[in-house]
Amino acid sequence: MNREPVISVRNVGIRYKRTGSLFHRARYHQVFEGLNFELYRGETLGIVGHNGAGKSTLLRALAGIIKPDSGEVINHGVTVSLLSLQAGFDGELPGSDNAILSAMLLGYTRRQALDRLNQIAEFSELGEFMHEPVKTYSSGMRSRLGFSVAMFLAPDVLLLDEVLSVGDKDFRQKSEREMFKKMHSNQTVVLVSHSDQLIQRNCDRIFSLPDHSLIIE
Repeated sequence: MNREPVISVRNVGIRYKRTGSLFHRARYHQVFEGLNFELYRGETLGIVGHNGAGKSTLLRALAGIIKPDSGEVINHGVTVSLLSLQAGFDGELPGSDNAILSAMLLGYTRRQALDRLNQIAEFSELGEFMHEPVKTYSSGMRSRLGFSVAMFLAPDVLLLDEVLSVGDKDFRQKSEREMFKKMHSNQTVVLVSHSDQLIQRNCDRIFSLPDHSLIIE
């Protein structure tokens, strides 16, 4: 495995503000603090921890979607894409436009995005719905579009957050095969899953989040 770091996590802590009141100070939920690790080029890193430990929150920090309250996440010049079944698109735009915008956010030109659009549409099996607003999609259809976009845009770092429940049985099996190809190639992958078997079988290393959280005044 290449020991070149692509993302460095240095003493990272994240907390959420809880709703206060007129007579009580705001309280904070400390999701985690003091996290340190390196993500290396070409590896598959598994993230584990109990429910509420902050696995999805950590992925959002790695993707640059949220900023840590303490410490820093250092991106060493790589493109990062977060694939989460909860991650949304612009509901007013059709699936095809959302796919193109996702590609351009990862640094592709519009021409390069258009060149990949047929592959994304074919893999997603959305048919004519690719040209309909995403707000008309079911949650399963949104997930299939998100998975297809991530598979065919090939960012430097792919963050996968509980993605194996995508679609019906046939689509799920196809998605698993495609995802496993990514994991066992030179693609850098960070994987969150409740399946210990999946993590153990496919990850080069495992990072375990602390088994506690704090409420601070």
